[in-house]
Amino acid sequence: MTDIYYVEDDETIARTVKEYLERRGYRVFVFFEIEQAKQALIKTPPALALIDRNMPDGSGDGLCRWIRANRKELPVIFLTVRGDACDVVCGLENGADDYVVKPFELEVLLSRIRALLRRAGDVSGNRLSCGRIALDREKCLVFCDSREVHVTPLEYQLLLSLLQNKGKTVTREKLLREIWDDNGNFVNDNTLTVAVKRLREKLHQPACIKTVRSIGYRMEEEL
Repeated sequence: MTDIYYVEDDETIARTVKEYLERRGYRVFVFFEIEQAKQALIKTPPALALIDRNMPDGSGDGLCRWIRANRKELPVIFLTVRGDACDVVCGLENGADDYVVKPFELEVLLSRIRALLRRAGDVSGNRLSCGRIALDREKCLVFCDSREVHVTPLEYQLLLSLLQNKGKTVTREKLLREIWDDNGNFVNDNTLTVAVKRLREKLHQPACIKTVRSIGYRMEEEL
């Protein structure tokens, strides 16, 4: 099922949009505060985000900037009031892919969502990211600051495992077993340490790869 995050402070509008989209096969999570949305985005990215301009704890264009700094590939539709051209410009300049003017027809919103998802693909499945790092599972490519980074197959599998378990500590034993032992490679405990060191160097020492002393590693977004 395709997940959509909807950042909206009007409960009536949020409920109407949520019910309409869910009847058409989407799963919609509504957030009434920007900070709640950020925490959810850090843990699990959706396929698309709908963002209202005016929120009680900040502006929608500020959230767009944050998304582009942390979730570069996430499709974003900006929701703004009729006749406010400044809102539209702010949203698009700060990273929104499209905009819809309130009050809007639900059919129009649905068509914009479908069109944007077709162009972007389902980022929650094929593209994983954390901070400046992104991994394209379909093309088996790794990026840092939107530039492709050449990694070995084992380094790719190591990064994939950490991204798939983002926010969780992955033990050394699990990484050694799944990445090396399953491939029939001779391995000792120092092999993982060296591999992580080389991966960090290629990714310019990213702060989001954490070492959990004597246990393993964890991929974690920087707030």
